[in-house]
Amino acid sequence: MNKREINQKLIVNYKNHLIDEEKSLATITKYIRDIEKFYQYADKKEVTKELVKLYKEELMKSYKPTSINSMLAALNQFFEYNGWLECKIKELKIQKRVFLEESKELSKDEYKRLVNAARKQKNERLYVLLQAICSTGIRVSEHRYITVQALKDGYAQIYNKGKVREIFFSDDLKRILLKYCHKNKIENGAIFVTRSGRPLDRSNIWKAMKDLCDDAKVERSKVYPHNLRHLFAVTYYNLKKDIARLADLLGHSSMDTTRIYTMSSGREFKRYFDQMDLVFSNRKNN
Repeated sequence: MNKREINQKLIVNYKNHLIDEEKSLATITKYIRDIEKFYQYADKKEVTKELVKLYKEELMKSYKPTSINSMLAALNQFFEYNGWLECKIKELKIQKRVFLEESKELSKDEYKRLVNAARKQKNERLYVLLQAICSTGIRVSEHRYITVQALKDGYAQIYNKGKVREIFFSDDLKRILLKYCHKNKIENGAIFVTRSGRPLDRSNIWKAMKDLCDDAKVERSKVYPHNLRHLFAVTYYNLKKDIARLADLLGHSSMDTTRIYTMSSGREFKRYFDQMDLVFSNRKNN
């Protein structure tokens, strides 16, 4: 039996496999980063179930359970691709969380302050982009599908992970997009582009959003593109209570994924508990 030893050739082969599978760039980058981390830990030792267990224990000293499971999932898929099924390891069992950490939940009021901060800083492109992402629920990498032609059609076709879905523009969004295109003489192609005509990079959008925090008086931990998508999901669900339709709008294959997006903060859950009115201590009973 050949010795199971992880090396750069295996990693490159697996990366090419992920590319062939049309995984997103973000997914490929994360998987390879996680595999490289284990590669450094293994340090040319034979890959065994025991070694992977020790690695799992090492991760538990420094990472949150969700992060550990994410790294183990990447490893397990790598092992499966290479036929090392006996090396696959169980992920940690985590009790399902029913609410978000308040430090990470972006409220509608905070979102409005970010939009106003972008206008105050005279960053018109960011001012419009924030509203485009939040009012459609698209992933930040999908903004390139918001094109002049899509604007004329009234909807955009989004291609992601081998699937196609349609997102529609509200009248208000369509109005500010048309105004932005007219002012900046954008007559075709993607609307949110650099001076060279390339779609804006997610890292640049991330940094630009962080630069709004001080003016908007919003905690930096809450300000990143994906939180705009989360705010869209929470707002839509609270309005329509239709999780199946929301899953379609977000491009989710599983409604379990969508349920994560509809979670409210612990503060909101506490308010529900207060409204239950089941404690009578220090109150006059009627």
